[in-house]
Amino acid sequence: MTEQAAELKYAVRFRVVFKYFGQLCLVLAMLSLVPLSVSLFFGDTAISLRYGIVISGLAVLGWSLVRLRVPFGIQANEGMVVVALMFLFTPFVMSYPMMGGGMEFLDALFEAISGMTTTGLSTKATLAGMPKTFLFARAWMQWYGGLGIVVLSLALVMQPGLVAKGLAVTEADTEDLVGGTRAHARRVLKVYSGLTVLGIIGSLLVGISFFDAVLYSFAALSTGGFAPNDGSLAMLNRFAQVWITLLCLAGAIPLAVYYRMLKKKRHVALDILQFKLVIIASFVVSLMVGISMRLNVGMDWSQVFQHAPLFAFSAQSTAGFSSMPCEQLDAGSKLILIFSMIAGGGAGSTSGGFKLLRLLIAVNVFRLLIIRTSLPKHAVFEPRIAGRRLQDDEIRMALLVIVLFIFIIALSWLLFVVMGYDPLDSLFEVTSATGTVGLSVGLTSTELPDLLKCVLCADMLMGRLEIVAWIVMLYPGTWIGRRMEGK
Repeated sequence: MTEQAAELKYAVRFRVVFKYFGQLCLVLAMLSLVPLSVSLFFGDTAISLRYGIVISGLAVLGWSLVRLRVPFGIQANEGMVVVALMFLFTPFVMSYPMMGGGMEFLDALFEAISGMTTTGLSTKATLAGMPKTFLFARAWMQWYGGLGIVVLSLALVMQPGLVAKGLAVTEADTEDLVGGTRAHARRVLKVYSGLTVLGIIGSLLVGISFFDAVLYSFAALSTGGFAPNDGSLAMLNRFAQVWITLLCLAGAIPLAVYYRMLKKKRHVALDILQFKLVIIASFVVSLMVGISMRLNVGMDWSQVFQHAPLFAFSAQSTAGFSSMPCEQLDAGSKLILIFSMIAGGGAGSTSGGFKLLRLLIAVNVFRLLIIRTSLPKHAVFEPRIAGRRLQDDEIRMALLVIVLFIFIIALSWLLFVVMGYDPLDSLFEVTSATGTVGLSVGLTSTELPDLLKCVLCADMLMGRLEIVAWIVMLYPGTWIGRRMEGK
């Protein structure tokens, strides 16, 4: 780091971090009132008591911290630290009421992390006999986890989000990190809530019961994939499967796109591009998986047309629903889905992966390198997406996130292989966790060694916050050094 950069950087102010962490604790307490009400309705007294303890603790902690007096404004590193801390803290807290369903601590923590990160992996072998409150709570966690990601990653965590200032957030939002977050949250909440209501109504119309309609809609729009039964989508009729898949697709499209299109705001060209990218990628993967199923397994065309598109849209949106066990997939289909899961959906959506827009930036940079070999030395040729010139820092950040994703997946995969698991299945499971997808070939279970459960937990957390936020939190300079006035 140059001397100039060292002189300009500031460590986080603890009071600021604590205050905003306290505010999020109060929000989490209010969100937890919903599963508490559900537990009281279904008579799950033991779980109700656990939620009561959690809500009381969060309220006391949050109220104590929000009273801290802090200077106006929040630094980017402070925002990232708050988000990272909250994503560590929330699963630990929520694992306590989940243990009321009869789970051990580590499995309950795994379930909570999977819910909060909208992944959908589970160590539960069967959901038969589980309390309805447990089923609702994990789908509810995915719903608000998906919403929280959209709001926090685009409006609060500016730096690690893909070109967040230039491509996904209006200029007014970037002027005030906190004020912009609130304005963005209100807009996205309207869209998200509207899509959720539409999802529930549509689910009822295609024959899904009310309770399941709510849970499927929560899990689909958050691209989380927690189904209320063991069969995922296999238990639903064909129309219901198509409807839930469409909801997953809706969640994989940047939620701000809906708002800007309705209000005829700017960035429409980029919005349309992202919409097209998700659709085209899903159909291409559908075609490739279908061909692989037909050639390698000899599956009937009727089954190919049923399962291939569902797997493709589920993987590309990172929702993680399935209509047949992933263990029955052939090696070619698994490999295709691995690439799909790591790419993910649109930037600013509830989907995981490193995002298709980042992949497009990387492709444009590679194309630029090739073209420049045939141009005069002093020719000016700038990379553009949807008519917008890409800044150097935007390109660097996009490439960095892609490299970090691949590095985390490779490291985690190596641990699975070293411990004797099948290489392809291990890569599938690790990619599913890091991409926050939730498709599983059966490795994730109560029998999985604790070390590897922890690896998958780390993968889910890393992938949901796109890794950079965790690096910032662990960087010593984030905590030690000169602080702004009014510390």
